Amino acid sequence: MKSIKQVRCEARHLYRLCLVNGSLDEGRVRRVVRHILDSKRRGYLALINQFERFVKIERSRHLAEVESAAPLAPGLEASVRESLTRLYGPGMEISFALNPSLIGGMRVRVGSDVYDGSVRAGLAALERRFGLDGANTNGSDARPPT
Repeated sequence: MKSIKQVRCEARHLYRLCLVNGSLDEGRVRRVVRHILDSKRRGYLALINQFERFVKIERSRHLAEVESAAPLAPGLEASVRESLTRLYGPGMEISFALNPSLIGGMRVRVGSDVYDGSVRAGLAALERRFGLDGANTNGSDARPPT
């Protein structure tokens, strides 16, 4: 039986074979998966799982989720698209969604990168900075005496 390190190395090699000019070729991915499944060689399920992991990671690098508390103006939306394309390269799939719980601002997620400029994130950071956990820790009222 192959070690996980060997399987990961082989899956990475197969993944690299699916790259064309730096982007993933879906046709090649399908052919590789079909070949692995048809071969049914020893350890093929572990290999297919590792290969799928690499493909998912690559796919998430080209998916951007933009959340805002209110609908974005067309000019701002175009600016966000342009900035994400400049930062992460062409071929980005960008989706825009409304999330009123952000209170204000915007949150952008690309793969494992998260850019959070929302009011909710700012308030949470301020709360952590002051050591508040949302509950009164000393059991008394937090208001100053009158």
